[in-house]
Amino acid sequence: MPNEPNRFGWIVEVDVNDPNSVPKKRTAMGRFKHEGAESIVAKDGRVVFYLGDDERFDYVYKFVTSGTFNPNDRAANMNLLDSGTLYVAKFDAGGALEWLPLVFDQGPLTAANGFDSQADVLIETRRAADLLGATKMDRPEDVQPNGVNGKVYVMLTNNTRRKDDQVDAANPRAKNAFGHIIEIAEADGDFAATKGTWEVLLKCGDPSVAAVGASFSTDTTRNGWFGMPDNCAVDAAGRLWVSTDGNNPKDTGRTDGLWAVDTEGGARATSKLFFRVPVGAEMCGPLFTPDDRTAFVAAQHPGDGGTDWAPFGRPSYYEDLSTRWPDFKDDMPVRPAVVVITKKDGGVIGS
Repeated sequence: MPNEPNRFGWIVEVDVNDPNSVPKKRTAMGRFKHEGAESIVAKDGRVVFYLGDDERFDYVYKFVTSGTFNPNDRAANMNLLDSGTLYVAKFDAGGALEWLPLVFDQGPLTAANGFDSQADVLIETRRAADLLGATKMDRPEDVQPNGVNGKVYVMLTNNTRRKDDQVDAANPRAKNAFGHIIEIAEADGDFAATKGTWEVLLKCGDPSVAAVGASFSTDTTRNGWFGMPDNCAVDAAGRLWVSTDGNNPKDTGRTDGLWAVDTEGGARATSKLFFRVPVGAEMCGPLFTPDDRTAFVAAQHPGDGGTDWAPFGRPSYYEDLSTRWPDFKDDMPVRPAVVVITKKDGGVIGS
C-alpha cells in the first residue's frame, strides 16, 4: 500500500492510569523518527514538548499546546495534544536560536510545494523542515527541559557521515563519532518562546586524544568522560544525567552507562560515572523520583555483539552468551531489565 509508511513515526499517548483507555496517535506532533517527547509547563500554562528526530542530518522540534494545563482537573487535560503548533529549530552561527512554525500556508508550506493541508505538513514533517531551512543535526535523540535552571539540553548522539564542508556551528565536528550536547536558553526563560540562544555544553569523547576534540572540564577523570549521548534526565537539583548508546570495550574502552554532568558554575562540563550497563547493552530511560532518592534506568539488549568484548571475543548467541545478566544462571537467558537504584542509607542520589 502506498500510504503504509504514513502509519508509522507518530507519538502515541497511553493513559497508564486507565487500563480501559485507547492509545491515541498524537498527529499534531509530527511524523518522524521520534526518540521521545519531554514536557514542561510554560509560564502561561501551555505545555511544551521537546522532540528529537533520531536520524543523521535531521532536526530538533518542539510542540506548544494551544490550551493550558489545569493541575486541578485531570479530565480537562486529556485532549491538550489535539491542538497546538509544531516548531523546528534553526541554530544560527552567532548563537541565536529561532523556532520555525510548521504551519500550512505559511512560508513555503503551500500547495505549490505539495502541501494541501496541515495534515500534509505533519505527514511530511521532515520535508517541511527542509523547506524552512532548519539546521540539520547530528542525530538528535532526547531533548530535555530543565525546570531548575530554565535551560534545555539536546543529546546529539553522533554522525560519522558529516563531511568537512558540512560542518557548522551547531555541529562542529566532521565524522562526529562521539556526539555532543547543546544547551538552549529560551528567550526570557519562557519555554514557549519562539527565539532563544544556544551553545555547545559538551563535545563528547576521550579528552586525552587531541584529535577527538572533546571539551569536558579538566576536572573530569578518566572514568568520567563518555561518548554517544542518547537519553537524559534532570534531577530535582537541576543536575543533568546522561545515558549513552554506542560505547563498547573495543572502540572506547568502556561500556555504556549513566553519567552525572554539572551544568552550572565552576564545575560546568564536569562529568562523573554513576552506573554502567552489562557488556553489549545500552542505557536508556533514566528517571528520578521527585525526592531524588530513587533512580530508574533501563538496560537494553545486554549480551549483544560479543566480538567487541575481548574476554569473550566471538558472536554472542542464545546457546553461547557473553553474559547472562541479570540472573547469572545457566538456565536463564540474558534479559533486558529496568533497574531501581537507591542509596544504602536511603539518602538523595548524587549528594
